[in-house]
Amino acid sequence: MHRRTCLLALAGLPLTRIVAATAPATDSADAEIDPAIAFDAVLPGRVLRFPDDEGAHPGFRTEWWYVTGWLKGADDDPLGFQITFFRVRTGIGEDNPSAFAPRQLLLAHAAIADPRLGRLRHDQRAARVGFERAGYATDRTHVWLDDWSFEQSDQHYATRVNAEDFAYDLRLAFTGAPMLNGDQGFSRKAPDPHHASYYYSRPHLQVEGRLTLDGRRHAVSGRAWMDHEWSSAYSPEGADGWDWVGLNLDDGGALMAFRMRRPDGTALWAGATRRFPDGRTRSLAPEQVEWLPLRRWRSPRTGIEYPVEWSLRIGDRRYDLRPLMDDQELDSRRSTNTLYWEGAIHILEAGREIGRGYLEMTGYGDRIQVG
Repeated sequence: MHRRTCLLALAGLPLTRIVAATAPATDSADAEIDPAIAFDAVLPGRVLRFPDDEGAHPGFRTEWWYVTGWLKGADDDPLGFQITFFRVRTGIGEDNPSAFAPRQLLLAHAAIADPRLGRLRHDQRAARVGFERAGYATDRTHVWLDDWSFEQSDQHYATRVNAEDFAYDLRLAFTGAPMLNGDQGFSRKAPDPHHASYYYSRPHLQVEGRLTLDGRRHAVSGRAWMDHEWSSAYSPEGADGWDWVGLNLDDGGALMAFRMRRPDGTALWAGATRRFPDGRTRSLAPEQVEWLPLRRWRSPRTGIEYPVEWSLRIGDRRYDLRPLMDDQELDSRRSTNTLYWEGAIHILEAGREIGRGYLEMTGYGDRIQVG
């Protein structure tokens, strides 16, 4: 869901802080959000249409295209990868004809989970839309920021990233229709349906391409998951963060689950979508989704403690989630001023591995421990 570099930051943090990070000193980075701006609303009953809804929705406040997956090369050692593009409508300078007005921002995060290194390799970018440096299409998926890009072409996506200590050029082929989350793509985030997003996923993307690590280029293949979500009122009052998983199951099925979390760790709201191997989908109500932390890990850099192993109940079935490695903390303070855990995980049922996916946990930084 999320994908997301912490939509709590993008939906709740003063956007002037993000604008200032992308603005040259000569313009109005300290401008305030115009209170007269009316962001587009997420309403039930809207029918998502493809490919049109794969493009950007610039009238909404926040949006992201979020890809996570597992790769392997010739040595068969597993790696995780992530690429996320965020679009933010700032509500600033919309009546200003200057090309420097920060009406729309793009931010991007990319990461490689490498067990041999023992921590994430990651990088981040941020820029205002325009000047051919950053932009997006509205009729299909195409978003770019400098030499990072994510683009739809026929029945696949292509993504290219050139980061500080890694690079990849990947083709992600579709294996089925989009999976609509919630009520046909209307995904509630709280008891009040005002807090909702439009949200669909593409599980089981088949990945082929090239990955460069430590100056060496490797052919890689694997499986990935793509989320596309947009909203103007995502995070409800009282939400301290969220936990989310996107799981590609070995039988061809897929599972997305999340919960919005109160400061005491209990669920404010939860939801899930299950896709069966035959393509049928089922949405689950909050009472059918239960997250139980099993083991915690403390970051040696920030002191934040994250629950890195979970028992996840979905309906009448229970799964264990175990990380590819514990240290998958992502520090995005240079772009969105947030810290979160975003990592590759195994999924087990009754002690047997039945799939792989990604786990995201946000909002744990409010309980920083030192020592």
